[in-house]
Amino acid sequence: MPAVAEVVVDVVNSPTYDSDTAIPFFETSTRNLLAAEAAAGVTHHLGISIVGAERLAGSGYFRAKIAQERLIRESGLPFTILRSTQFFEFLPEIVRSSAVDGVVRVPPARVQFIAASDAATAIAELAVRGPINGIVEVAGPDSFRLDELVRDFMLATLDRRQVIADPDALYYGSRLTDETLMTGEMPRFGHTDFLEWLEHSRRQLAAAPVHP
Repeated sequence: MPAVAEVVVDVVNSPTYDSDTAIPFFETSTRNLLAAEAAAGVTHHLGISIVGAERLAGSGYFRAKIAQERLIRESGLPFTILRSTQFFEFLPEIVRSSAVDGVVRVPPARVQFIAASDAATAIAELAVRGPINGIVEVAGPDSFRLDELVRDFMLATLDRRQVIADPDALYYGSRLTDETLMTGEMPRFGHTDFLEWLEHSRRQLAAAPVHP
């Protein structure tokens, strides 16, 4: 009997970022999915993870992603893990979580955000290739300091709150260095830069239907 599916792209995500939810969610969902794939004869598991997850153990969510990667590697199934840098689309959440009393404090660490559409393109390309039984990393075309990127985003969205570059500010429970969220030596790169992504986002908002 032929396999029901040859490739499974695993993009399931926890409903919250806290460790009490995220860790059991990823462990349970990944075990269930891998078991179903083994039974169905799947020949390529493509898992989606995050660049720097192993360096962000202060966050329960990132610990959950590390656990997910481990289960994939140890499953015995042919696999590829695609680690992506943070999405530009995540910037509003970073601003929200970093704001205290009208001031946004973020560490001045180097980052290399990527448009979600570029990450999706990388996923699609890997899905039609054979498994590499290893990790591929993808990043945006440019690097920034996180405080500068957040400040530019807030100015572009008419958010006048003050942004402070604070080396002691935590990023979801972890301290950042210039290496924490950066890729290794040979990443793939997306082509959409920040200004292009911002303009595209504005066009999408302008075209969105207005509901009463």
